[in-house]
Amino acid sequence: MHPAARLQFERMIGEYVRWRAVPEKERSPAPAWWWGPGMELRDALLPLPHEWCAELGLPDHATYAAGAEVFLRAFAGQTSPPWPYDFPSKTEIPDPAVRELHPQPSDDSAFQP
Repeated sequence: MHPAARLQFERMIGEYVRWRAVPEKERSPAPAWWWGPGMELRDALLPLPHEWCAELGLPDHATYAAGAEVFLRAFAGQTSPPWPYDFPSKTEIPDPAVRELHPQPSDDSAFQP
């Protein structure tokens, strides 16, 4: 595995742990950038380090593919990506003009990754 892919996956795990620590009702949708690395590693059969298995809630000796599946499952039922400032939890930005810079699709439109 390329060292950059490993570093990127390690970063994602840290983000995932922070994201899961937020109560579900306050949690943002999964960030769209997890999609690409998740898809790239979905067939990687190399074993994950033990500490990463624990952080992702996987059994010891799980593979990168199993870890990628954790990230891909985070998108299940999701219809829009989070606001740029809403990760890992939904936040209130004091200046409404900032939100205007980052328009979101309406609730009735489907997000197409």
